[in-house]
Amino acid sequence: MENPHEQVQNALLARIITNVEKLNEAIIVLNRVLQDVNRENMNVELLSQMWENYQRNVLFNLESTDSLEKPV
Repeated sequence: MENPHEQVQNALLARIITNVEKLNEAIIVLNRVLQDVNRENMNVELLSQMWENYQRNVLFNLESTDSLEKPV
């Protein structure tokens, strides 16, 4: 005679294994999407750095030539 508790435990274990496999697949997809987002954000980050450098250079040039006016 089989143990009914063992059958329940085996069913629960099978459900847990299935859910963990699905979770692993979802995490793999999430990692791929995050890599794509990070790759696309690299251009935005580069542009932001370029703009910051431009702004700093303009401020330096305006200050060095005494052309910087006070804001209104």
